[in-house]
Order: sequence, then C-alpha cells, then structure tokens
Amino acid sequence: MLQDKDIVNDYLNGLNSSLKSYADYIAQANNAQLRQTLINLRNGDEARQRALYSYASQKGFYKPAMPATQQDVQQVKSELTSGQ
Repeated sequence: MLQDKDIVNDYLNGLNSSLKSYADYIAQANNAQLRQTLINLRNGDEARQRALYSYASQKGFYKPAMPATQQDVQQVKSELTSGQ
C-alpha cells in the first residue's frame, strides 16, 4: 500500500514534469488562443505544485536544498548577465 509520502512525491514529480513540458509547448504554439490556454494550464499546475510542495515540506516529506548564499546568488547573476 502506498504511503502519503509516496503519493505526494509522485504527484510532485508529475507536476514538475508537466511544468517543464509546458515551456516547450507555449514557446511553439502559433495559435494565440492555444498559447493562452497552455499558459492558463501551466499557471494552474504551478499553483498546485506550490501548494503541494508546502504540504510536503510541512509534513517532512520533502527536504529542500540548503538556501543559496549571497555569494552564490551574485555568481549566478554575473554569469547570466555577462552573456547578454
């Protein structure tokens, strides 16, 4: 029998996978109505993912990575802006 932790983690993995796919679909959508529909679906999945992440974190099902240091943040900013 599946435990709550397994169900939550499986659903989170599914949502994360669909969110990655939406980016491709939205970028390639030529029809404005289809593009907006995909954006709306993605936004709904993002909200569900955030709520489920909060639930999993509160229950101890999910342990997030350590927060980035200010130095890490600056390094990423520098790397992203130097390519522009």
